[in-house]
Amino acid sequence: MIGLFDTHTHLDSTKFDDDRTETIERARAAGVELMVNIGFNRETIPTTIALAEQYDFIYAAVGWHPVDSIEMKPEDLDWIERLCSHEKVVAIGEIGLDYHWDTSPKEVQHHVFREQIRLARKVNKPIIIHNRDAHEDVVKILQEEQASEVGGVMHCFSGSWETAKKCLDMGFYISFGGPVTFKNARVPKEVLERVPIDRLLIETDSPYLSPHPFRGKRNESAYVSYVADAAAEITGKSKEEIAIITMENGKKCFGIV
Repeated sequence: MIGLFDTHTHLDSTKFDDDRTETIERARAAGVELMVNIGFNRETIPTTIALAEQYDFIYAAVGWHPVDSIEMKPEDLDWIERLCSHEKVVAIGEIGLDYHWDTSPKEVQHHVFREQIRLARKVNKPIIIHNRDAHEDVVKILQEEQASEVGGVMHCFSGSWETAKKCLDMGFYISFGGPVTFKNARVPKEVLERVPIDRLLIETDSPYLSPHPFRGKRNESAYVSYVADAAAEITGKSKEEIAIITMENGKKCFGIV
């Protein structure tokens, strides 16, 4: 059984309320040895911490999602800072910009994004970046806020090679999820092929973004195996090699010994 690292999942989602334990057991049976669960607002940060405390192979990231930026208060940033001293918290995220959902004004998103990058530099934690339809502004803010000091992950990357190159130059890892398994996913496949192998990560973003052949259904961490299959096919490496490489990369990124 090869060891896989699902570097981005939401196992605390209410979509798993009826079978969370079984979902985690299926992931383990599929070879998933490590997971990073993402707490991204006032509701999901506590449930993420609880999951990480319950399972020794689940780690936590805590941050404020751009969609919820309008709701963030200064005390929430203080809360995230305190949680960064928790032994299972390995990153600040997911943070970034989302221009698809019109829930938080862009200027608010920018402010919250910058504040969290500054916090990450203060506490020396990598950051996990959510970027939807905001490639240019995400890169600009990362550069202006010296995010290269901490690096992190471009989560479920959907941009061009030019954008990926700028992120790589700042020390970021590029992570791919279910969409890279789609037959029409030309650009993600081309970018994955060009990403240096020591900067490649895989993820599910479960319960979202299910890979083929589960597209349109609930995603789960076990399905990171399908992403590994796609990465192997695209790079010409074996699935075992992809598993070993992405496990090593993930541990290095998040400081997991």
